[in-house]
Amino acid sequence: MQPASDQIHLPKAIAFLTLSALLFSIMGVCIRLASHTVDNATIVFFRNFVGLFIFLPFIFQKGTAFFKTDKLWMHTWRAIVGLVAMYGFFYAIAHLKLSNAMVFTYSSPIFIPLIAWLFLKEKITRSMLLAAGIGLIGVLCVAKPDAGLFNLLSAIGLGASFLAAMVFVTVRALTSSEPPERIVFYFCFFGTLISMIPMFWSWRIFTWSELGLLISAGVLANISQLFMSNAYKLAPAGQIGPVNYIAIIFAGTWGYLMWHEIPDTYSLIGFSFILGAILLCSPMLQKRLNG
Repeated sequence: MQPASDQIHLPKAIAFLTLSALLFSIMGVCIRLASHTVDNATIVFFRNFVGLFIFLPFIFQKGTAFFKTDKLWMHTWRAIVGLVAMYGFFYAIAHLKLSNAMVFTYSSPIFIPLIAWLFLKEKITRSMLLAAGIGLIGVLCVAKPDAGLFNLLSAIGLGASFLAAMVFVTVRALTSSEPPERIVFYFCFFGTLISMIPMFWSWRIFTWSELGLLISAGVLANISQLFMSNAYKLAPAGQIGPVNYIAIIFAGTWGYLMWHEIPDTYSLIGFSFILGAILLCSPMLQKRLNG
């Protein structure tokens, strides 16, 4: 039986994760536009570097207490895994249709229940497994194996997806003792230090339009991270993870509006399966399926 407190917080967690997915899809648009002239290493650096400035008000307000943590090794692990996933995800955005890139990356809920069970000892329920299975069918319908699911780009996207699942579960573990702002700050801090190294190989003067896209992507990504961290603080990672699938719907909408990408019949069927996976996260269905 699901605790009453989780029942109360679940709708709010789903709302936060949905808003996070929306902001992340808009960030994908900015990265797609910037990637026409800016290399992947620079985009990753700016995404993290801009995030540091967002936290200046928190730092001034909290002082040195803002940095105090006894989970530094977990922050470091989350930053390294998240950064590798970010390189893969941004590369996929630059070379695939926006909706397809989101499909590969946001298939992470397929892996979340297993990872959450292994590392956090969270219970895997029938509805979690059912949501993951339905979501996987939706991913395959949207991606279509004969259209290039099993190639290098797809491998990069799916690899980023698995690493993203590990990040989500790590965030869930961190939220037991760390505030969301500190979690995102340490990710930006370590991410900036690490991504600074490859970025210097291709450093140049950027145009104002390029800087606008890079800064916008960084701001949107970090606000999205804050909502995501708050969502995983309110509900178990395995339970709300499938909500991430809605980013594919958002990405498909942006792809149609900006690049005239029209989904075919299989994609529409896949979107339906994905929405079905999201609905399985609702409190009433969770109670009926698991009770």
